[in-house]
Amino acid sequence: MSLTVSVVSRTASCETERMRLLVVEDEPKLASFIQKGLGEESFAVDVARDGEDALDRTRLTAYDLIILDVMLPRMDGFAVCRELRAREQDMPVLMLSARGLIEDRVKGLDMGADDYLTKPFSFDELRARVRALLRRGRPGVLLRLTVADLSLDPGTRVVKRGERRIDLTQKEFALLEYLMRNAGQVLTRTMISEHVWDFSWGRLTNVIDVYINRLRKKMEPAGAPRLIHAVRGAGYVIRDPQTSD
Repeated sequence: MSLTVSVVSRTASCETERMRLLVVEDEPKLASFIQKGLGEESFAVDVARDGEDALDRTRLTAYDLIILDVMLPRMDGFAVCRELRAREQDMPVLMLSARGLIEDRVKGLDMGADDYLTKPFSFDELRARVRALLRRGRPGVLLRLTVADLSLDPGTRVVKRGERRIDLTQKEFALLEYLMRNAGQVLTRTMISEHVWDFSWGRLTNVIDVYINRLRKKMEPAGAPRLIHAVRGAGYVIRDPQTSD
């Protein structure tokens, strides 16, 4: 499917946090499509509708990457990118434009953009470029994670327990990835809801318990050592069974 999009983001300050992206796009349907698509890749995605809104958001939030449309109300993408670099904000910027002129591409790169994608484009290509820019900015962020005989590859989204492949939903994958990036650390339900569901809500605690139980059923068949543990009054932790309590 070919679509037009603009996104801006910056690598998160800490690898234990869910990567947060900013999409800067004034077309509501397109912005919603990109937000949903990247959200299904386990990213937390914010949307800005114009250039000034984008700059305001980057003052408050450290984005891992920005997908930035060129043609925007109030301030165009070139000016936004120039201002970000003037502030010494170094998150990767992927510029998008319906104009394929070489002069526009050169201008965008000269303003400090890291990559340039011409509209219309396929979502698969957008996703690939986003991941490539994130790998460049944080080389370890897409490396395979392991806890005991459990492995998770953030790039291919393949999860295995030993040689057995485990099929997970998008939220199950995001939850497991967050646990594994923080292996050995107790994560509270508030931390989990904010990083996996992107908001904090007290009643979500039962939903978290349901998802934990789903992961256990898929990852811990009868007789297999338990990896995910509940910590009474605190939350959950994933750890190697060989590690002492």
